[in-house]
Amino acid sequence: MLSFINMTLDSATVSLDTLPVYSSASVREDWLVHAPKAVARISRSEDGREIILDNGLLRRVFRVAPNAATVAFDNRMTGASLLRSVRPEAQLEINGKRRDIGGLTGQPNLAFLRQDWLDTLKSDPDALQFSGFTMGAATERFPWKRVGEGVKNLAWPPSGVSLTLRFESAASDPDAKMTVEVHYELYDGMPLLSKWMTVHNKGGKTFRLNRFTVETLGMVEPESIVDPVDRWERPNITVATDYSFGGMSVTNSNKTVYWETDPNYKTQVNYELKTPCVLEVRPPTGPDADIAPGESFETFRVFELIHDSYDRERKGLAVRRMYRTLAPWASENPLMLHLTSTNPDVVKTAIDQCAEVGFEMVIFSFGSGLNMEDASPENIARFKAFADYAHSKGLRLGGYSLLASRRISDEDDCINPKTGKTGGMTFGDSPCLGSKWGIAYFEHLRTFLSGTGFDLLEHDGSYPGDICASKSHPGHRGLEDSQWTQYQRIADLYRWCRGRGIHLNVPDWYLLAGSNKTAMGYRETNWSLPRAEQHIHCRQNLFDGTWEKTPAMGWTFVPLVEYQGGGDAATIEPLKEHLPDYERHLANNLGYGAQACYRGPRLYDSPETKALVVKWVDWFKKNRAILESDVIHLRRADARDWDGILHVNPHLPEKGLAVLYNPTEREIKTEIDLPLYYTGLTTSAKIQIGNARPKIYRVERDYTVRIPVILPPASNITLTVR
Repeated sequence: MLSFINMTLDSATVSLDTLPVYSSASVREDWLVHAPKAVARISRSEDGREIILDNGLLRRVFRVAPNAATVAFDNRMTGASLLRSVRPEAQLEINGKRRDIGGLTGQPNLAFLRQDWLDTLKSDPDALQFSGFTMGAATERFPWKRVGEGVKNLAWPPSGVSLTLRFESAASDPDAKMTVEVHYELYDGMPLLSKWMTVHNKGGKTFRLNRFTVETLGMVEPESIVDPVDRWERPNITVATDYSFGGMSVTNSNKTVYWETDPNYKTQVNYELKTPCVLEVRPPTGPDADIAPGESFETFRVFELIHDSYDRERKGLAVRRMYRTLAPWASENPLMLHLTSTNPDVVKTAIDQCAEVGFEMVIFSFGSGLNMEDASPENIARFKAFADYAHSKGLRLGGYSLLASRRISDEDDCINPKTGKTGGMTFGDSPCLGSKWGIAYFEHLRTFLSGTGFDLLEHDGSYPGDICASKSHPGHRGLEDSQWTQYQRIADLYRWCRGRGIHLNVPDWYLLAGSNKTAMGYRETNWSLPRAEQHIHCRQNLFDGTWEKTPAMGWTFVPLVEYQGGGDAATIEPLKEHLPDYERHLANNLGYGAQACYRGPRLYDSPETKALVVKWVDWFKKNRAILESDVIHLRRADARDWDGILHVNPHLPEKGLAVLYNPTEREIKTEIDLPLYYTGLTTSAKIQIGNARPKIYRVERDYTVRIPVILPPASNITLTVR
C-alpha cells in the first residue's frame, strides 16, 4: 500500500532520569519581531513523573505513569492553560474496535485539571500502555532540492526537538499485537508543534486499521453560552495537517480538524452539553488500510499553532510564519510567462525575451498544445529540446497538466456511492487516481518530467478529496480506503517533485505536501472585464489573499491575450498600444511581491514595451527581499480612494516598504498612519517617499508614523522605511 513505510524500532529507549530537571524560562521578546533566545527542549518534572516539551512560548506536559497522557498544554505567551481535561493521546479503530492510545481516567470535574488530582488518575486497562520514549532533533518530512538564490539559506528541516512516546498492546490482545509510536516535534522560536503516529504490526497476522484520530484534546472553551447558539467561538489555535485538499485556503482545505462536544463534561454552562470543546484531528474517511506482519503505517501530520491575540493581522503573520517554516519551498517565487503556443519559433522568441528582461520561468499554458500524458520518445525529445534551450539561457521551463476536473470513462472515473454511477464528484465527473488510467497518468508524468528535464509542473484540477465506490480499481479496495490511497498517490508525486527541484503550481492547498504555490484567489471570468476594473480586482485579490499567504505563496493572472472573453477592452495585446495598463499590472503584482501568470505569446512587442518590463523587473529584483517579506494591510482597494500595503522585515536594512496606489483620475493628498511595530523600529524611522530625500520621523507610542503623501492620478508611490 502507498501509505506503508519501512521503520524499525531500533532506537534506544531513553531513561527519564537522564533528562534535565525542568526550569521555567519564558520568552519576553515578541517572536514575530525578534528571534527568541529560548529554544525547544525536553526535560522532566522534579518528581520524575512528567516529560515536558517547552520552548518558552508553548509547553506540553505528559504524565507517564500509570499511563502516558497530556496533562498540560500551556500558552507561555499569555500564561493561559489550553487544557481542561485529560484524554487519550490518540485513538485507533482496529478490525472494527476502538482502541485508546494511552490516557488516564478518573478526573472528577472536566472543567479544569487540578495538579493534586493527577496522582489519583488511573490507566484504562483496555488502552495501549506506555512503554518508553525516545528523543532527538526534528527531521525533514521529505527531501527538498533548493532552487533559486532566495531559498538557499532557508532551514530544512526546521530546528527543534522530537519526542516519541511508545505504547504497546497486551501480549494476549485478541485483535492485534502492535506497537504505536506517537511522535511530537516542537520547533525553536515559534509556538508551534507537530504530532503524528506510526502503527507497527508486531504480531503474526494482518489487521485492518479502519480509522485513526491523531489528536484528541479536552480544550478550554473560549466562551460559555447557556442557550442554543448557531455559531460558537473556537479556541485561539490554528490546527493544520499535511492531509489537506479541495480548497485554496487554510480554512476550506482543512478536512481533518473537528471541534466536538463533550457529553461527559457535566459542569459546562451550556444546558444541552453542546459546547464544542474537544479537538479531534482525523481523516474524514478511512484509511481502512491492511497492515501485514512486520509492516508499519504512518498517519498524516498535525500542526498546532498557538496564538496570543485575536488580532487578524497578528494571527495572519503567525500563520504565514508557520508556512515559511514548515514549507520553506513556498518562498520560491520566479517571474513567469504563461506561454500560449508550442510553435518552435514562438517558443524560442518567448525564451529569448524572458532572458532579456529578467523573467525566470516559461510555462506552457493550458491550450498551448503541450500534452504531458504523451510520454512517447518523440514527444519527450521535442520538449526536451525546448527545456535545453531555456536552460542555456538561464531559465526554467515547465508546463500545465489537467488532472481531476474532467471525464475519462465509466471504467476509470470515480463511482458515486449514492448512485453507483460516475458523476457527482467535486468537479462533476472526475477520474479516480486509483483506476488503471489514474495509475498510468502518474507514471506518464514522471516519465515525461524526467525525460524532458522540465523544471515545473502546473497541476490543475488537483485531487480534491473525492471518494470512489468502485471495487475493481487496482489502486484501492473499495469506498473506505479510496480517499486515503488517492491522496497518497498525488502526494507521492509532489514529494518526488520537491526532491528533484521541480516547481509546483497547484490551485489547491498542497503546500505542506510539497507544492510551491496556490492561486492567490480570483474568479477567472474577472479577467474578461474591462482593463480598469481588472486592476481593482487584482489588488483586492492580493490584499485578501495575503492575510494567510505570503506574497510568494500565491499567484494572480494577467491576460496579455484574451481570456474567457472580453475582447479588445479586456486584453493588453497589442502590448505597445496599452502600456499604461501593462504597467499597472506589473505595479500591482510586483508591488505586492507576488507573481502573476502573464499569459500570452510574448512579453514585449516594441522597444518601449521592453523598456517598461525591464524597468519593473529591475525594480522588483532590487527590492526583492523586502517585497517578498510579510505584508501589513493598510487599505483595501475600492476604486474610490487610495489603497495599499506595507512590507515589513525587522532583519533587513530596509525595515519596511509601503506601496500605495491611486486608482482615481484625481490627485490624492492625505496623511497615512504607517504601523511600524513589525519593522522592529521603536523610536524613530528614516522614511523616503519615492526618490525624494529621506526624512526622519518620530515613532509614536502606538508604533505608528503619520506621513503626508501626494498621489498623482492613476499612479502608485513607494515609501521606504529604514
